[in-house]
Amino acid sequence: MASKSFKDLKQQAEGTAQEAVTAVGEAGQHVLNQATEAGQKAMDNLGKSTQEAIDKAANQASDSVSGLGKKFGLQK
Repeated sequence: MASKSFKDLKQQAEGTAQEAVTAVGEAGQHVLNQATEAGQKAMDNLGKSTQEAIDKAANQASDSVSGLGKKFGLQK
């Protein structure tokens, strides 16, 4: 009888340990997913900011060239 109780206890402990390992793995995957999403959002924001800066610089350059053209009588 004691042998059976020990065997049952061992199986229960192994099952509990496996559940704990699974829970830790799932939590780790959740953290990894959140970090990946945060990284993607940061890259998206960087891309948007870079594009806005390029557009602004292009508009300023265009305005400057247009101003020079008007100054030298090349444009009306």
